[in-house]
Amino acid sequence: MLLPILLPIIGILAFLIKKESPGPVFFAHKRIGKNGAIIPTYKFRSMFSDAEERLEKLLKSDEEIKKEWESNFKIKDDPRITKIGYIMRKTSLDELPQIFNVLKGEMNFVGPRPVIQQEIKQYYKEDAEYYFMVKPGITGLWQVSGRSDTDYDFRVATDKWYVMNWSLWLDIVILFKTVKVVLFREGAY
Repeated sequence: MLLPILLPIIGILAFLIKKESPGPVFFAHKRIGKNGAIIPTYKFRSMFSDAEERLEKLLKSDEEIKKEWESNFKIKDDPRITKIGYIMRKTSLDELPQIFNVLKGEMNFVGPRPVIQQEIKQYYKEDAEYYFMVKPGITGLWQVSGRSDTDYDFRVATDKWYVMNWSLWLDIVILFKTVKVVLFREGAY
């Protein structure tokens, strides 16, 4: 039902991404799905095409950035992000293409955030079994409970709690809270 509204937005964002920097409009990142399956999660490209090379240089030249990256897999004021990418990330519009993951049956609207294998090994450890029980989601309890303002232990505990206490009502509450978080750009960077 949302596709007639979302497709024009996707088209406009694709045009703006292409206009600002060369490279593909979409970015598919391999993440872990239900039962440990590898799935390509789709996002709008919000960084320059040579972001990996730029990251390597940053990690070698700046010890503070290296520590931040190793603790969060994110950099707060990441110089690899384009101008339109910054706006998309602040509004979470960079994740809009994950609607195609939902249509393909790889993700749900609500669930734990899709993570990479290294995050499973480093942070989830024995709690990974809970993560593997459900499909990852475009939004989830962690995203409406502080998002990037929280640490990884909180994220893992939140994902585990969500799986153990899942209900349709909980998903509805999370969807409504997501609208608030996106509109007020809480915890995004």
